[in-house]
Amino acid sequence: MMKEESKALLDALNKVTACYRHMVLTIGGTSDSQNLREELKKTRQKAQELAVANRNKLTTVLKDKTVSKEDKAEFERLWVIFSTCLEILEIDMRRALELGHEFPLNVPKKHLIQTGMSGGTSGVAARAMSVQNMKYEAEQNIDVVDLKDLENEINQVGEMMYEMEMKVNVPQWTVEAKQDPGAELKSTISMGASSIGMISVEENKSFCDISKVLAGIIFSAVLIIAIVLAVCVVKLS
Repeated sequence: MMKEESKALLDALNKVTACYRHMVLTIGGTSDSQNLREELKKTRQKAQELAVANRNKLTTVLKDKTVSKEDKAEFERLWVIFSTCLEILEIDMRRALELGHEFPLNVPKKHLIQTGMSGGTSGVAARAMSVQNMKYEAEQNIDVVDLKDLENEINQVGEMMYEMEMKVNVPQWTVEAKQDPGAELKSTISMGASSIGMISVEENKSFCDISKVLAGIIFSAVLIIAIVLAVCVVKLS
């Protein structure tokens, strides 16, 4: 039961962190807006709440001496994934802080950049918050006011990571993965390659069939011409 709860919490954190990264990439672009800045704030706060819940649950389990060796190995693996996810969140928060300083919304002379991203981000934010529709309540100057809060939250995440290392020492190189590196990517690529291979084989087969027909026609034409020439030579002689 505890293992399933920990995995569910970690999956939720991964989802919210991924959504946050997606939205951070749109800061300063054509999709940037006041709504985006509010979405970023709510999403990162949701991620921090999940991070605290993950930390408390995994810390309690890993400190429990009654946990079996097999279960402990699994929780250590979850701990490493959680630590990595938290590091990614901190990196994206720092990126959001830098971009927020570079691209304030209410400065007319500051042009937005073409990031290649288009469309709104409300759907991504709603998925991160597990709601159907986002509600926007922020003030007009959220792009400036929120930067100070973001800076404080970055420090809090850094302190959390430091405390985690002090309370639970799980070196990443001691944790064994359940599958080879990039196994999911390889399986996806192999499936794609096999389907492409099937298509190419079918195309090659059809191409070979056409080539055989053309070769037969050319050979027949040459044979007919040769017979006609032979007959003409005989008559002339």
